[in-house]
Amino acid sequence: MKTPTKLFMTATAVHAMLDGLARELAAHLDARGIEAPPIVGIHSGGVWIARALAERLGERAANEAIGELDISFYRDDFTRIGMNPQVRPSKLPFELDGRDIVLVDDVLHTGRTVRAALNELFDYGRPRSVTLAVLITRAGRQLPIQADVAGLEPRVGDDEHIILRGPQPLELYLGERGDKARAE
Repeated sequence: MKTPTKLFMTATAVHAMLDGLARELAAHLDARGIEAPPIVGIHSGGVWIARALAERLGERAANEAIGELDISFYRDDFTRIGMNPQVRPSKLPFELDGRDIVLVDDVLHTGRTVRAALNELFDYGRPRSVTLAVLITRAGRQLPIQADVAGLEPRVGDDEHIILRGPQPLELYLGERGDKARAE
């Protein structure tokens, strides 16, 4: 695995973007009449962002633990990329049926990660609605999936990836294909 080579956004800038994303998400939820939804993050960067959003939303989020999805076995490219050696159990410490859920990821690119997460969510129950919140959305969608709220939509080259590193501090890097998020 290569190490991301170029700092794209400092921790201070990421935290400022998270503040704006939380305000936008609160406004979106208010407009839809959604009160205190549970928050579910996609491992690993989405979980880091979900925790930060829940903290900023305070009582606007459900008073429950953050849900965590590991979509490794739900990916449509599982046989092509092979077994992920860091598969973690998914944790959904609340009922999904009939509830409005906020699904969180760090970077929305092709849409395949979100598709896998939705498949897994529906294996646990049938939510009333799912609001997708992402820190970064970028061009390159392969599936018709879009975020309801997003922090930033930067222009980056087709051969570049935006990588969230964290969880402390949360920083964004610009890397080449093959780079992955990495916990410090």
